Amino acid sequence: MAGDAAGVAEQIERKDSDLARQLRRAMHSVALNTAEGAGNVAGHKRQRYQSALGSACEVLACIQVAQAMRYIGGVDARVLERMDHVIATLGRLVYRRTS
Repeated sequence: MAGDAAGVAEQIERKDSDLARQLRRAMHSVALNTAEGAGNVAGHKRQRYQSALGSACEVLACIQVAQAMRYIGGVDARVLERMDHVIATLGRLVYRRTS
């Protein structure tokens, strides 16, 4: 997802450097909070995954805003599918039932 986001951020940067920077910050947060969550236990783990989930949604929102503002054209469906997969995986980690 980070590699995909980097490519999209490069395209966005040509029209809006602030939005590209926001996308990059959100992507950093996804990766770093996921890694931190993997090294934590119980509630802290869930908090980190929840932060990563919010940031992953933010990455996708940045792309959608860039498209709406006509900064970029269509994004490869495989890129969006990978982002959706990451979001779904984080969602399962955050909202899984505890027995």
